[in-house]
Amino acid sequence: METMVELDNLSKHFGPFVAVDGISLKVRKGEVLGFLGPNGAGKSTTMRMVAGFLTATSGTAKVCGHDVEAEPVLVKSLIGYMAEGSPSYEDMTVRAFLKFIAEVRGLSGRPAAVRIEEVVSKIKLEAVIDRSIEVLSKGYKRRVGMAQAILHDPPVLILDEPTDGLDPNQKHHVRTLIEEMASEKAIIVSTHILEEVEAVCTRAVVIGNGKLLADGTSEDLLSILPEHDAIHVVVKPVTVDLAVSKLQTVPGVSRVTLTQRADGASQIACMPREGAEIIDGINSVLRDDGISYSEVYKHRGDLDAVFRKITGGGSNNA
Repeated sequence: METMVELDNLSKHFGPFVAVDGISLKVRKGEVLGFLGPNGAGKSTTMRMVAGFLTATSGTAKVCGHDVEAEPVLVKSLIGYMAEGSPSYEDMTVRAFLKFIAEVRGLSGRPAAVRIEEVVSKIKLEAVIDRSIEVLSKGYKRRVGMAQAILHDPPVLILDEPTDGLDPNQKHHVRTLIEEMASEKAIIVSTHILEEVEAVCTRAVVIGNGKLLADGTSEDLLSILPEHDAIHVVVKPVTVDLAVSKLQTVPGVSRVTLTQRADGASQIACMPREGAEIIDGINSVLRDDGISYSEVYKHRGDLDAVFRKITGGGSNNA
């Protein structure tokens, strides 16, 4: 796939404070990259450098092969940027603001009017098109921010917290829109909302203290957890001792752990050795030894746990 965004040892210092510390990565056409990190990890600073709003202290950022600092105007024409908070000219109506953005992007006359109409329909802004932006809800302001970002149909989209302030229906609409655009663009979604990653992203990177800590698909990140792909068996307390002793003998099981659920049932987690498939062996033991159980399921883990494990629970960076 064609590389659309490339960062090479990108860093940003504010005096002695290191906000972004040597980040290198590539984003290719067709990818939706989740850019994850705790609040203050350096996500927005990195996005602002890619978009040309901040100058890097060192390293380089390229968009579609063009250096952000050497060719700033060209790079900005290739990017749609939805900044955190969706800043705009709030005394303008939505229509006037989008017309202004169209002119800035080189669109005028009938082509601009047609494109504005398309985007307003796509983002569902018809109900507020002639209202001042300052009176809109936070959710509508985010939608206006999305509209101006895609107005010129750029090959690269940078979306900083795109669903912040949206209700569940609005979030679903934005995520669907991202999925629809993804095949023809490279999209970077900066967020601290982990459900966003599983909902729309094909890949995720995690940063903390300005450093790149992890890079991979959701499944790659989940595999970091020791409980990833564990098989959970829920049994009645009367059979728990037998179940634990037998499940420990299943080939490929490295260890078992026992927890008590609020409903009084006992839950046994069987951890597989690396590369081992243990579900058939577990089912055989349950069947052959007459162990009474109510549930057997594979536990993937969750990205919240991955996030805490990778970042250590927080960050001090801005």
